[in-house]
Amino acid sequence: MADVKYDVLGIGNALFDVLVKTDEAFLGKHGMTKGSMSLIDEARAAAIYKDMGPATEVSGGSAANTIVGIGSLGARAAYVGKVKDDQIGKLYVHDIRAAGVAFNTPAAKDGPATGCSYILVTDDGERTMNTYLGAAQDLSPADIDPAEIAAAGIVYLEGYLWDPKNAKDAFVKAAKIAHDAKRKVALTLSDSFCVDRYRDEFLGLMRNGTVDIVFANESELHSLYQTSDFDTALKQLRNDVNLGVVTRSEKGCVVVTPTDAVAAPASPIAKLVDTTGAGDLFAAGFLFGLARNLPHKQCGELGALAAAEVIQHIGARPQVSLKELAGQRGLTA
Repeated sequence: MADVKYDVLGIGNALFDVLVKTDEAFLGKHGMTKGSMSLIDEARAAAIYKDMGPATEVSGGSAANTIVGIGSLGARAAYVGKVKDDQIGKLYVHDIRAAGVAFNTPAAKDGPATGCSYILVTDDGERTMNTYLGAAQDLSPADIDPAEIAAAGIVYLEGYLWDPKNAKDAFVKAAKIAHDAKRKVALTLSDSFCVDRYRDEFLGLMRNGTVDIVFANESELHSLYQTSDFDTALKQLRNDVNLGVVTRSEKGCVVVTPTDAVAAPASPIAKLVDTTGAGDLFAAGFLFGLARNLPHKQCGELGALAAAEVIQHIGARPQVSLKELAGQRGLTA
């Protein structure tokens, strides 16, 4: 087995986030389903952007947010995602490398622009995402470097990757390389609407062993198993995957294996500002703990801490050192 070069390597849709505070009337006017993620074309992206108020613009993408969080905790992190060699793409590359993340995916020279996600945040902190995939959808198996994948202790994949066909093939290629190298493969279900689109395929990935670890929130779990009963869904999850992690907002999380289940509490917050990135940063904390072979409950507490930091400000990237924060709370040495 090759030496571990990265604790976690993430693969995802590389997207530039455009965030704005808004009201439900704006969502209604544009026919948006609150709390969802919708894929949009370039024309709709332009129409939404034109109507948006002053925005916060920052590099994003679900798995990228997770990987930046892992880097903030002090782990060795890498990311694979596709941008175009345009102004936004160059900014994206700078941002993720400045966060201490290895990022070597070649930028596209032609084709669609770097992808953007237009994120509307209502007063209750809920986020509604409208995503133009752009260059991100052109991530292909050719962008998967076998040596880099094999050198990562955990390979982390986002469910959103299942939307573009090329990215789906890249996902499967990476998982096989990881398993051939005796590494672990983790998947976040990403969004209940994403689960609705690909339920059978996600269950297949879990049941055939393509993924070892699954992250889900309650709504994604209920969608996956098409039941409103949490205990029923959790029982099925335990049968389908080696390790399942279910976040429950202020109720904390539940971590299950086929033989065990433990709960970890949520971290207290002063004020909920923006839920964008909550699941991404929870996964960051949990995976960091897992890479350090910490007990599952402590992994959950690290996840809760990272999620609590990110939901108290606009944007899905941490604004303080998560390593220092975890140390202050006694969660890391």
